[in-house]
Amino acid sequence: MKTGSDKQAALVIGAGDATGGAIAKRFAREGMIACATRRDAGKLQPLIDDIRNAGGQAFGFASDARKEEEVIKLVDDIERDIAPIDVMVFNIGANVPCSILEETARKYFKIWEMACFSAFLAGREVAKRMVTRGRGTIIFTGATAGLRGSANFAAFAGAKHAVRALAQSMARELGPRNIHVAHVVVDGAIDTAFIRDSFPERYALKEQDGILNPDHIADNYWHLHAQPRDAWTHELDLRPWIERW
Repeated sequence: MKTGSDKQAALVIGAGDATGGAIAKRFAREGMIACATRRDAGKLQPLIDDIRNAGGQAFGFASDARKEEEVIKLVDDIERDIAPIDVMVFNIGANVPCSILEETARKYFKIWEMACFSAFLAGREVAKRMVTRGRGTIIFTGATAGLRGSANFAAFAGAKHAVRALAQSMARELGPRNIHVAHVVVDGAIDTAFIRDSFPERYALKEQDGILNPDHIADNYWHLHAQPRDAWTHELDLRPWIERW
């Protein structure tokens, strides 16, 4: 069921309850069809309902971004049944701290699969479609760990460094083909239930604008997508004013 030839889809890989969901809502407000994914599609329903109740269009998809065949099918289904994917946001996290002395090969590999390999799969598949149309935006959510590896974050830092390199390589190859590839370094705690419950002292800084508001992150993602190509940003870092860096 095509929703209209003039429509464009915004695919958000990893549309969680905070940042990913806010990004999907932001792009839907601009008239794009939000296509949101999580491994458990049931968890997407509140987001889909919110977007539709606000007058936007949205669809949820259960998809394991680590599985090549699922990513290929996801992109094929959206392109065939909904609308051309004009923007893809890769927003899967994998922030699991562990001492290098205790890290297991299985968990290290799983973190790489989640944060890096799945980014490659999603980026490759949407790029194939965008190149044929001569336009598109691909945004990867990065982290401080992509710039420096802290103690107890060897697996996460390795994966995020790799995502940053992936974004750079794709930008240099695809930019001349009118595909805008950007990498966003999110440096700081985000207003999520996890931060609220696990780090109440950090969460208390919300009253001082000391943690990142997901809606404000989403505004910056839309800004990246809307930039004219004579002034594209490749890397953007977002942090609260009180964050040390």
